Amino acid sequence: MRFLLGFVVLIFVSTCALADDAVVGYVKTVKGEAYVVTAGKPVKAAVGTPVQAGSVLKTGAQASLGVTFKDNTVMSFGPDTVLTVDEYIYAPNQGSVKLGASLAKGTLAYLSGAIAKIKPDAVTVKTPTGTIGVRGTHFVVKVED
Repeated sequence: MRFLLGFVVLIFVSTCALADDAVVGYVKTVKGEAYVVTAGKPVKAAVGTPVQAGSVLKTGAQASLGVTFKDNTVMSFGPDTVLTVDEYIYAPNQGSVKLGASLAKGTLAYLSGAIAKIKPDAVTVKTPTGTIGVRGTHFVVKVED
């Protein structure tokens, strides 16, 4: 019986650790109607809502949203914005860092965190007309319909 209970606890702890590893950032600010869509499931954004690689961040017509990633990268979104977190790897002790995102429409203000400082060419933001390679500490971009 102890063995079975120990096994169940081990599986539970392992599952929780994996779920936490999947989180790459959190919503820090939200105004108006905004959503975090992960695995096709929309969740109304609130302070503390987790963001994962693959999440789509959407803001409504009168909304804004701020997300802070594990490496302290900060992204702020204006009204009518859609951004997908394509890839996020933050394992600096293993020499593996990367942040890739796609801005389909709207506005994005970006402030570099540790990834851009460790390896500037590891950060990219794709837009419908090109790709921004981050070489500085901050930028603002607007994609119109």
